[in-house]
Amino acid sequence: MLRSLYSGISGLRSHQTMLDVTGNNIANVNTVGFKSSAVQFQDTLSQVVKNGTGAQVEAGGTNPAQVGLGVQVAAISTNFAQGSSQATGKGTDLMISGDGFFLVQSGAETLYTRNGAFDFDKLGRLVTADGSFVQGRTAVNGQIPVGAAVGNITLPLQATIPAKVTTTADVGGNLPNEVANGTVLSREVSVFDAAGGETKLNLTFTKTATGWDVGDGVTPSGSLEFANGVLTGATVGGVAGNPAAFVVGGVTMDLSKVTGFANLTTIAVNSQNGAKAGTLTGYTISGDGTVLGSFSNGETRTIAQIALVTFANPGGLEKAGGSTYRGSANSGNAVLGAAGAPGFGQLAGGYLEMSNVDLSQEFTNLIVAQRGFQANARIITTSDEVLQELTNLKR
Repeated sequence: MLRSLYSGISGLRSHQTMLDVTGNNIANVNTVGFKSSAVQFQDTLSQVVKNGTGAQVEAGGTNPAQVGLGVQVAAISTNFAQGSSQATGKGTDLMISGDGFFLVQSGAETLYTRNGAFDFDKLGRLVTADGSFVQGRTAVNGQIPVGAAVGNITLPLQATIPAKVTTTADVGGNLPNEVANGTVLSREVSVFDAAGGETKLNLTFTKTATGWDVGDGVTPSGSLEFANGVLTGATVGGVAGNPAAFVVGGVTMDLSKVTGFANLTTIAVNSQNGAKAGTLTGYTISGDGTVLGSFSNGETRTIAQIALVTFANPGGLEKAGGSTYRGSANSGNAVLGAAGAPGFGQLAGGYLEMSNVDLSQEFTNLIVAQRGFQANARIITTSDEVLQELTNLKR
């Protein structure tokens, strides 16, 4: 039978595969996180008609004569180029800008995906659209343990954080220089005990000839001295001391930023480090994948960090459906890390990475595959006509 007949058949099969791959790319043009594929062809074995000969003194060398036996699919490669971003405004929608994959657990299998369309289920677990669990590291006392194992990311819906005792406070602003000696300015500071109980601490400033005395209205703590509005010295407990170490009602007050210019009364307590107990009221996801919980007492605390992985050869990953991949013998081992680390991309909240399918290229590939299919079909019909001529030699 003619070799060209089988070459044409191999061409039909190969170009049919190209049509299949191109059609799949076009079908997934709007699939979040989808990466397009491309077909690469190579020739099959060639039959040697005449071997080549080496050059001799009396005769020149000859090249081998070979007849090709058709075409085959060499590879179907995945293009992992960055897809375009689409703003969604949803806090749990995440896009990896750069390299890396999300790590998800589907049943007993670990898979990888670029599709960051996540949500929290009723138990507070971060899941994909098909219910797979997004993996990461859970914080302990607000800190991500270094080298900790990854697991399901869970939002602690009923979580509370304990009260925090007030030990320090920061005071700033200006004490007026022109007021009469004996003038008293009073400010209230909310302080908290170990049980979260709130009390009001009275912080008073009394004008003196050299500056201002500081206390709680009953017990003096020290004094501040100014020259031309600038703090020049402090007395704490009767001796020269640090203006950042005034102790009033058991709370260390930092007064080092206070000034003493005229006609300006802005003295105020800027902050204190205590807090009452709080319950979880919301969350945010930062660019490095950290899930930050917002609590009713105004505190924020790290809950978990979403994990990312990279591979030495992402092209070696196998598509597992659902916009996911699984490792293979040629992908290399998954390298665990976090967004923003060297070799890993950043996370963008409120965005999704769309498909990287280029429709203009895919429609061109459709034309190329169709014409290639037609040309190979012509090989078969031509070979058939030759065979018919052979069978008609004897009539």
